[in-house]
Amino acid sequence: MAGWNHTRVKEFLLVGLTENPDLQIPLFLVFSLIYGITLVGNWGMIVLIRLNAQLHTPMYFFLSNLSFCDICYSTIFAPKMLANSLLNRKSSTFSGCVLQSFLFAVYITTEGILLSVMAYDRYVAIANPLSYTVIMTQRVCSCMVLASYTGGLINSLTHTIGLLKLDFCGPNIVNHFFCDIPPLLKLSCSDTRNNEMLLLIFSGVIAMFTLIIIIVSYICIIIAIQRIHSAEGKRKAFSTCISHLTAVTLFYGSVTFSYIQPSSQYSLEQEKISAVFYTLVIPMLNPLIYSLRNKDVKEAAKRCFSWRTLM
Repeated sequence: MAGWNHTRVKEFLLVGLTENPDLQIPLFLVFSLIYGITLVGNWGMIVLIRLNAQLHTPMYFFLSNLSFCDICYSTIFAPKMLANSLLNRKSSTFSGCVLQSFLFAVYITTEGILLSVMAYDRYVAIANPLSYTVIMTQRVCSCMVLASYTGGLINSLTHTIGLLKLDFCGPNIVNHFFCDIPPLLKLSCSDTRNNEMLLLIFSGVIAMFTLIIIIVSYICIIIAIQRIHSAEGKRKAFSTCISHLTAVTLFYGSVTFSYIQPSSQYSLEQEKISAVFYTLVIPMLNPLIYSLRNKDVKEAAKRCFSWRTLM
């Protein structure tokens, strides 16, 4: 850990989303509302799935873990960002910055892998409905979720260890609203080419691997749907995939724009705009996407509210 021992920078100063003081309070109010909706929506989804036996299926087991990831990786930086937006001096210790980037990488990677697992789950449910409960057992589902978190941990450890080996001699101003790896690499006085290459390779491989699973799963789903004779059956089968496809498009679109590009084309200003979307907006939208278009979730919510009203 030579970088850790020789780093002279003890804290980082965060520029934030904007340096315009007139926008700080409006942004604080908007992002507080978004974060609040994120917490209520995702915790509500987890509790609803937990309380309703009808939702104790593999699909909702994965969905509850997706909601947990959304809560975790938005909470890693949102409270700090909101507090900093009210302060003149937006700072973070060196160790706090490294920890934040580590945890964020864990959960955002885990979420990407979980989305591919959910695509495979939809394929099994539509293409092999009679064997669904045999294939997607509780043990298999738990192993898939564990593999998702393990993949996130390995990816994050790789970049964090590489980050700790670097020297940071100054400046210490991070042109971002949280400690993400790319802007931190820009501040290092060491050679960061290996770190940038690892970031590009790992992000690219994980994105390609998960996207291949998603694409192949949906190709098989389309083939299976074409074999369904009734129009109503086709509509129901496809409607179960719309929410997941929407979540996949939003997540991979924003993350790919941020990370899977050469460093020569990397723009921190573009990254900040994209980061707002995948760190604040998407965690808020996921429970809405899955609840508004999901008949089972809406019926479970109605039963829950009806029960509480009677009590």
